[in-house]
Amino acid sequence: MTKRKPLPKRITGVPNAIDIHVGQRLRLRRTLLGLSQEKLGDILGLTFQQVQKYERGTNRIGASRLYDLSRVLDTDIGYFFDNMTDETAHLSPGQIRGQAEEGIEIQYEKDPMARRETLELVRAYYKIEDDVVRKRLLEMAKTLSKISVQLEEDEEETADA
Repeated sequence: MTKRKPLPKRITGVPNAIDIHVGQRLRLRRTLLGLSQEKLGDILGLTFQQVQKYERGTNRIGASRLYDLSRVLDTDIGYFFDNMTDETAHLSPGQIRGQAEEGIEIQYEKDPMARRETLELVRAYYKIEDDVVRKRLLEMAKTLSKISVQLEEDEEETADA
């Protein structure tokens, strides 16, 4: 029988990358539905501070709580794990068994979908009732994005020359 390696010690004060990801997805869904932390907490019988800790990844969300969240937020449980990078997935304690080095702090890139600006934009977009206007706004945003990327590339070429 092979002996299992012990789980690496958790670095105090540093949330697990998966807990952070799940928390960001929770915040995104809550905000898109227009729920405050306080309102979500009331529905679940929690304080807004507990919801806040879940969203930051400071406190882990247990299986039964994740189930409740998926029901209240009208989504499947898999939603909370969608768009997880391979790098984040490999930081699961089961994945890094015996490979973690104490004292290493991991830098996390903030998910652009979790930014307030993005959420406000999505809300405003869906408040536009006219399908044609919404479609044109989307096309305009895509065009502006392409122009912005092209301008950056042109500036880089000019700087290199």
